[in-house]
Amino acid sequence: MGTLAVTGDHDADQLLLDDPFALLLAMMLDQQVPMEWAFKSPSRLKERIPEDFSAAGLAVMDPEKAEAAFKEKPALHRFPGSMARRAQELARHLVDHYDGDAGRVWTEADTGQELLRRLKALPGYGDEKAKIFLAVLAKRFGVTPEGWESAAAPFSDPTPRTVADIDSPEALAEVRAWKKAQKAKGKGKQD
Repeated sequence: MGTLAVTGDHDADQLLLDDPFALLLAMMLDQQVPMEWAFKSPSRLKERIPEDFSAAGLAVMDPEKAEAAFKEKPALHRFPGSMARRAQELARHLVDHYDGDAGRVWTEADTGQELLRRLKALPGYGDEKAKIFLAVLAKRFGVTPEGWESAAAPFSDPTPRTVADIDSPEALAEVRAWKKAQKAKGKGKQD
């Protein structure tokens, strides 16, 4: 059981805590939209495609159906068409490499570096996103393979800078304030 509370919607947050695929999908969507929007989108997608909401289901879904689910109002992302395609790529990767079991990405990683490598191999995950997700796993879910701190740095530190540091509405406000202050200084999340 984790401690992630980012959407402001108990059911949407609970899905992220209970379903590793939803969590990976939310993190993939967390770009060019507010965090709350990205992390609530898996819950909305599950409502739209309840029988197909899994890596296996999304991987084989007709691309037009997937895109329609992403575009239905409210759209799941600012760029719903391209994100639907990327979500299907992520789902196919999980099916091809982990038999559709998203949790195996981290449960079978022995070290922080191995987990980081696995995360960076996911479609839609670059270096920074992979490090942040590794910090989410450690800080919010207690997934702490040896060396996770150095693999996730600087996001492993106690600075409230990302979704990895959000376990309450107050923590969300702290992260928002930190990001605003960094932006005012012309700095980013890694500074």
